[in-house]
Parts: sequence; structure tokens; C-alpha cells
Amino acid sequence: MLIQEIILENFMSYEYARVPLRQGVNVVCGPNGAGKSSMLLGISVALGQTYTERSKKLSQLIRWGKDQARITLALDNSPKKTGKRPVQKIKKDQIFLTRTLRRDGKYEFELDNRAVTKADVQRVLANFGVDPDNLLIIMHQNMTEQFTVLSLQEKLRVVEAAVGLEKYRANVLEAQRKLGRIISQEESVNNLLENAAQTLNYWRDQYDRYQQKKQLQMKRRLLERELAWAEVAKKENNLSNLEARIKQEQGELQTLGNEIAKVEQQITESQSRITLFKDEWKKHLETRLALEHEKAVHEVNLQLANQTLQDMQAMIESSKEHMTDCLSRIQQFETTLGRATTTVATRLTEVKNAYQSLETTWTQQFTARSQNLKQTIDNATHQLQTITTQITQTENQTNKLSTEIDHATNQIVDHKINNALLQYRKETAQKNLKELDNELKTAKTELAELVSRAEQAGPRLVPMKNIAEILDEIRLTDGHLAALADVSEDIERMYENYSKLYLELKEKARLVAENHQKALEEVKTRMESWRTVIQSLLNHVNLQYQAILANAQATGEVRLTNGHDIEAAGLEVLVGFKGTKPIPLDTHAQSGGERSTATMSFLLALQQHVRSPFRAVDEYDIHMDPKNREMIANLLIEAVKGLDTQYLAITPSQITFAGKDVHIITVQNIEGKSAVKEVEAQ
Repeated sequence: MLIQEIILENFMSYEYARVPLRQGVNVVCGPNGAGKSSMLLGISVALGQTYTERSKKLSQLIRWGKDQARITLALDNSPKKTGKRPVQKIKKDQIFLTRTLRRDGKYEFELDNRAVTKADVQRVLANFGVDPDNLLIIMHQNMTEQFTVLSLQEKLRVVEAAVGLEKYRANVLEAQRKLGRIISQEESVNNLLENAAQTLNYWRDQYDRYQQKKQLQMKRRLLERELAWAEVAKKENNLSNLEARIKQEQGELQTLGNEIAKVEQQITESQSRITLFKDEWKKHLETRLALEHEKAVHEVNLQLANQTLQDMQAMIESSKEHMTDCLSRIQQFETTLGRATTTVATRLTEVKNAYQSLETTWTQQFTARSQNLKQTIDNATHQLQTITTQITQTENQTNKLSTEIDHATNQIVDHKINNALLQYRKETAQKNLKELDNELKTAKTELAELVSRAEQAGPRLVPMKNIAEILDEIRLTDGHLAALADVSEDIERMYENYSKLYLELKEKARLVAENHQKALEEVKTRMESWRTVIQSLLNHVNLQYQAILANAQATGEVRLTNGHDIEAAGLEVLVGFKGTKPIPLDTHAQSGGERSTATMSFLLALQQHVRSPFRAVDEYDIHMDPKNREMIANLLIEAVKGLDTQYLAITPSQITFAGKDVHIITVQNIEGKSAVKEVEAQ
């Protein structure tokens, strides 16, 4: 049982009505226009049936002159046989579900005076197992005919929903959708895999170019590194050369210093020698001067001696002549005087003898003196010769000393020139050494910078080529790199991404293929499950359907069509009256009564399988003859007997259910208001 009571306020022809419902069959009867169908419509609106909201504007269901209408259903939430309430969150035996309709178009749901959404209502009804949108649960007027015109596929789906087997279809459809998704995914993955393979090939070519570029870049870095260390080696070599040159210059400077010292020593020695030579020369000069003086003296003396000698000789000669003359005169005088006295003769003899003696004395003296002078002259001549020899020797020695002095002076000049040259060379060497020291400092600074840059380029290596060869190779490498300038650094990432993507897609394609196979198996398994339960249901329903039709002297069959394809699968209801061969239920093949009888027979055959505790049908018997109407009424009562089911049947005739175990409700329209009355069973 679902609905314990219906409360209608300002709904259509109802101003206010409370309609109690019971378990089992509830029959609402009354004349046309009394408001019977409005009662079912109110239940449908309260339950949120989509059919009512699509077919009509709900505000039109509000009673004329009123601003709003309310439909309230008292739902049975008492514990069932399992001991659980249908809505376990609500610990009450009765739940009030209200739907308010307003003229302004606002339609509200309330559950126990608390505003809720339609989704909340649907969840509550799902707990009761009620689907108000199912055609077989709530059948409004003409819906028996509508069931007839449904396609076979729609009939099957409605039945599945009514008996609660839609999950099997949902499982199959879900599996098929999953399979479809997997197939689509497989196609997509295969397309992606194919595209990825093509793209990967492209990126592989680009990657090869990138690897070539990378190798060239690595080669260039190695070349740069080699160049850096080659420059370091060159600078070190230059530094070594500078150090060698400095050492050489220092050695040369040392040599020059030694040579300068030697030259200066030689100059000193030469100067000392010159001094000695000059001193000796002076001595020789003094000696010569002395000798020359002595020579001059001797020459003067010699000359004087010679002159004296000559003068003495002349004097001697003159004296001799004078003496001779004197003697001659004396002689003459003697001769003259011979005749003189003896005294005078004696005196003359004495004078003569004196003169002779004087002559002899003078002659002897002069001779001795001459001899002395000669001896002196000889000695002077000899000494003069000796002195001349000595002077010559001294002159030779002086000349030799002059030569030595000149030679020494020339040597000093040469030594000084050499010293000046050596000093110039020394200054040049010192200047060069200073420049080399500066160059060495600069070279060391440059070397430190080169080493720092080279270390940044990488660890030290031994260059195998010279700088020019390395630069040529760098230019050649740059040329190759220029040809690969369009190769982006992102290529490696792209290639890795596409390689990874390709492998992932390949793995995904494998997994998708496996999933495809699994999905096929799952679809097959679920189809088998669905087909089994549907076929089992239809087999049982078919037996009931045939048994019910037999009461109406008709035959028929309920069967599954296209069971291999759940989308195309359908429910075919066949019926044959008055001995005719059963044919599909159709609006053109059977009469209205036959269609109603066949449809109700099918519904009755299905009743014990329907999940919903509440079912309703409106004017199902309008086209039936009395016999079939009676038969269907009895079968309806029999079908729900013993079930926790509530059935609401709306019919214009009460006679069919008279005297039976049913709850009869009559509806009358009194002065434009629908009035409800329960009829007690007789």
C-alpha cells in the first residue's frame, strides 16, 4: 500500500476533498464529468508525473477563482515485512507529500511541510518502488489505446520499467555504451596511434636532426673547450716563452753586468796601466830631459872644450908665433944687441931663456891642457855618445810607452765604447726585462682569465689541433649548425612527448583491444542475463495472458522479438478472438473492446510482477462488453489478492464491482463541486 489518503484543495472541480484509499482494489466510479479522472490527475501531479506537466499548464488545474491549489498524499511509511520503512530517514508511519500550484506559475513540492525539489520527490518515490511516469503504473484516459500504438520497443521498455528489470537493460545499454565508447575509443586511439606514428616519424626525423644539431653543439662546445684550453696552452706557452725570455734577458743582463764589470775592470786596469805608463813615461821623460840636459851640457862643454882647444891651439900658435916673433925679435934684438954689453946680452939671454922657458912651459901647459881638453872632449864625446844612446833608448822607451799609452788609451776608448754599448744593451735589456715583466703580469692575468673561462667550458684537455685549425672546424661546425637553425630546442621534448604518447597510445590500444574483448564478453553476458530474465518473465506472463484470454474465448501470445539486439528488441502482444489466428495487437486489426480486453488481459497477467505498490487505470472498460467488463473486474480483484498492492480503478460503472471485496468511492459533481463518498461493501 502506498497512498492512505488523498487531499484535494481547489484542484479542478474539487474545492476540498479527502479521499481515503485502502490496500487492494479501490474503485472510483461516477458519471462522466463528476471528477473521477481529476482525482487520478491530482495523484499524478502530486507524484510529479512528467506526462501531466508536459500535456497541460498546471496553473490551469487550479479551481476557477482561486489563486492556488494543493494536492496532498498521505503516504504509508510504516515498516514492511522486512521490518524496514520505505523511507528510512523519516521515522514516521505516515508521510505527507504536497504539491502546490500557483497562478503565477510557481509549483512547489513539500514533504512533511518542508520544501523539497522534484528530484527529492523522485528519490522518495524510488524508495517506495513507484515510477509515476511509467505507462503501466498510472494509465490515464485513453492510455490503454496509447499502449496499443506504442512500438514494440517502447512496449518492452515500459514493461521492463514496470517490473523493475530496467536495470538489466541499463546494464546491457551501459555495457553497449561502454563497448561503443571503447570502440569509439579504439577507433580514436587507432587513429591517434596512426597519426601519432606519422607525427612521431616526422618528429623522429626532426629529432635525428636535433640529435645531429645537439652533437654539433656538443662538438662546438668541445671545440670551444678545446679552443679555450688551446688558448690557455698558447698563453701558457707564451708565458713560458716570456719566462724563458725573462730568464734569458736576466742571464743576458747578468752576462752584460759581468761583461760591464769586466770592461770596467779592464778600463780600470788600462787606466792603471796608463797611469803606470804615464808615470814611467814621465820618469823616462825626466830621464831624457836630464840626459838631454846632460847631453846639452856635454855638448856645450864639448863645444867649449873644442872651442877652448881650438882657442888654445890658436893661442898656442899665436903664442908660438908671438914667442917666435918675440924670440925672433929678441934674437934680432940680441943680434942687434950682440954688439952690446954682456950685461945686456946676459939680460937678453935671460929674457930669451925666460921666453923659451915660458914658451916651453906654456907649450907644456897648453899641451897638457890640450891633452886634458882632448881627454875631456873624448870623455865628453864618449859620454855624449853614451847619453845619446841612453836618450835614444829613453826615446825608444818613451815612444814605446807612448805607443803603450796610446794603445792603452785606445783600449780604454774601446772599452768605454764597449762599456757604453754594454750599458746601452743593459739598459735595453732592463727595459726589455721590465716590459717582459709587465707582459708576464699581463699574460698571467690573461692566463687566469683564460683558465677561468676554460674551466667554465669544462675540465682541462690536451688540444690536438692548433687554434687556427680549431677555428676552421668551429666555422665549419657553425655552417652545419646554421643549416639546422630551424631545429628548435623543443624538438627533443616534442619527440619524447610523442614517443611517450605513441607508446602510451600503443599500450592504450592494446588495453582498449583487451577492453573491447572484455566489453564484448560483458555485453554478451549482460545480454544473456537480460534475455534470460526477460524471456522468463514473458514466458510466465504469456501463460497468464493466455489463461486470461481463454476466459474471453480468445487466444494470444506475448513474445520477445529481436532478442539478439536490445535496441531493436520489442514486446509483441498477439490476440485472436472468436477462433481467429492471433495477430499483433493493433489499432486497425481489432475493435476498441477487443483492444481494451487484450490490453487489460496483458496488464493483469503482468500484475504480480509489477514492482510498484500503487497502480491506477482510468476508464479501461469503456469499450468492453458487459461480459468482458465483468471478467476483467474479477480478474483484477483476483490479481492483487494477497499482494501488498494498491490498485485504483476508475470506471463510470459501479455495477461491475458490486458485491466484491473492493473499496468503492463514488464521485458526484454537485453545483460545480466534486463530492466524494465511500460506499460500504454489501
